[in-house]
Amino acid sequence: MVEFGEQLRRAREGKGMTQQSLAEQLYVTRQSVSRWECGVSKTKRY
Repeated sequence: MVEFGEQLRRAREGKGMTQQSLAEQLYVTRQSVSRWECGVSKTKRY
């Protein structure tokens, strides 16, 4: 099973986006995107 962070990284890279550009689209920091991709921080499910 592919982890969320790996899926996020693949999708981001597939769109040719940097962590910074994704962060700007989501109104979060680049560090947040990095933590999500590394599995250090989880997103909340609503």
